[in-house]
Amino acid sequence: MTEAAFTTELLESGSLLVGPWRSPKQMLHAQVYDSHASIHDDATAQKLGFQGGTIEGPTHFSQFAPLCERIWGKAWFETGCLSAHYRNPAFEGEEVQASVEKPQAGQTITPIGMTKRDGTEILRGTSSVGDAGETALERRLGELKPLADPVILCDLKVGMKTGRQTVKMDFDQNMGDLYPFSLNQKLKVITEPSLYYSQGDNPWGRPIVPMEMLSVLFQYRARDDRLPIRGPAVGLFADQEIRLLRGRIEDAGAQDDEVRVRASALDRVHRGGRQRRQVRQGLLSDGAIRAAVGAAQQR
Repeated sequence: MTEAAFTTELLESGSLLVGPWRSPKQMLHAQVYDSHASIHDDATAQKLGFQGGTIEGPTHFSQFAPLCERIWGKAWFETGCLSAHYRNPAFEGEEVQASVEKPQAGQTITPIGMTKRDGTEILRGTSSVGDAGETALERRLGELKPLADPVILCDLKVGMKTGRQTVKMDFDQNMGDLYPFSLNQKLKVITEPSLYYSQGDNPWGRPIVPMEMLSVLFQYRARDDRLPIRGPAVGLFADQEIRLLRGRIEDAGAQDDEVRVRASALDRVHRGGRQRRQVRQGLLSDGAIRAAVGAAQQR
């Protein structure tokens, strides 16, 4: 008999399934890309009008994992999807709470939300499993106007693809300048710990990578993508989606497994004069395709 995925205490509040208040840790103070610090650096963020370095969006995804696993069980780890529209940043030391609307019987997509103690909305979106229909990101992209007069993205054309790259994530592997920490370091501070992430006592017999760490894996060799995006620029994600299309992604520590990643430019859209790009990154491992999609806002 395998261990339970999570021991997180969850509450029911009307139509919502609600998680505990958590204070996510900021691990990207030292993040560097385009030879400069990022929005997660205090000085850089303050120049752009924020009170300090922001908590990275996917960090919040871990708080939804126990909620979604309670609703959909094993299917969450194999075909789960979180699609988020970020409304306000969170900063280290602040507490946030995740909630998921309880779906009707047979429903495979449902709204999600996260707020601070003072009621400030951090994100809204959808959680789903399988081929559930239109996600929050897909709906948002359909509402945006076509991009006109691009600058940062002027050389990027719809349909461009990079070659496949081999990437892997070991427990003690530093994930580079973009993510200057290891999986083990993340697991020590992750808001929702699980033995599924560190041991093989789960339905698959090997540790699996937390959803919030999938974007870290996808970006490990991002500098080698060679998509013609002009810089330097400070990136700020306004919308983000991570989706498992078929199967979980396992940690490479127990065996020398690797996955391959490819990025492609799918669409270009903008709103409010700021540029956005939609990039899909797909992973291929053991014959299973997985993907993450993000609409990134760049200043």
